[in-house]
Amino acid sequence: MTTYVEDKVREALAEDAADRDVTTGAVVAPDACAEVELRAGADGVVAGLAVAQETFRQVDGEIAFEALVEDGGRVAPGDVLARARGPLAGILRAERTALNFLQQLSGVATLTRRYVDAAAPAAVLDTRKTAPGLRRLQRLAVRAGGGVNHRPDLAGAVLIKDNHVAAAGGTAAAIRLARAAGLPVEVEVETLDELDAALAERAECVLLDNMSPAEVAEAVRRTAGRALLEVSGGVTLATIAGYAATGVDRISVGALTHSASALDISMEVTRTWRSR
Repeated sequence: MTTYVEDKVREALAEDAADRDVTTGAVVAPDACAEVELRAGADGVVAGLAVAQETFRQVDGEIAFEALVEDGGRVAPGDVLARARGPLAGILRAERTALNFLQQLSGVATLTRRYVDAAAPAAVLDTRKTAPGLRRLQRLAVRAGGGVNHRPDLAGAVLIKDNHVAAAGGTAAAIRLARAAGLPVEVEVETLDELDAALAERAECVLLDNMSPAEVAEAVRRTAGRALLEVSGGVTLATIAGYAATGVDRISVGALTHSASALDISMEVTRTWRSR
C-alpha cells in the first residue's frame, strides 16, 4: 500500500504541475516559512490523512505534518484535522493536491457512515463503481466510514451477473459452470424463482437485484440461512433502513464511491516567518 500511495500522489502532483507553480515562484520568497492548519468546514468522517501527509512530503521533505485526528474520526465545522509546518512555497504547491485527496476520501467515508448508521445491523458494502485508478484509496475510505469492502476486482471473487446468466443459458447452468473457478459463488437474481434455482445449486451468496423490501423479506424467509443474502440496486439513504429490517445479511451501495460529495476542508495559514 505504501508504494501505491506514493505512486498515486506522484501522479497527482505531476498532473497539477506542482514543481512548476508559476504563481508561488513569483510571489513567495524562497526563505518564507509558515504553519498551516487543515480545518473541517462541515460535519463528517475523515479519511486520507496519510495520503495528504505523503503529498506534503513529496513536494518538500522539510515540511512537517501532524495529524490531529485519525481516519474514521468524526469532525465538526472548525475542527483542526492536521497541521503542517515548513517552507511556505512547498506548502502552497502541495495544498490543492493534498486537499483533493483528503476531501474526496473524507466524502466517501462520510457518506458511508450515514449509510452504515441507517442500515444497522446489516453490513454495508461498496462496489466496483469507483473512480478509475483510485479504487484502493476509496476502499480504505469506505472502511474508515464503517463499511465493508466487496470483491476488489474481477479476479477477487466469483459474482455471476445477469449477462453471465444469459450467456450460460440460465441461473443454475451459470452456477455449475462457475464452480470451475474453485471459489465460493455469488449469483445475482432478479426474481424469487431465480433465487430458488440459486439455492438449489447451493450458491454461497445470492445478490437480490432491484427487489422491493417485501420481496427481500420473502427471500429471507425462503433462504432460511442457507446462503448469505445481499441487496443491491437503487438503495438510498431513504430506503436502506427498510431493507435492513428484512433481516438481509448485507447491502451493497455503489453511491458510496461514485456519488459521494467532497467534504469541505480548507487550509489556512496561521503563522509565517523567515528562515534566515
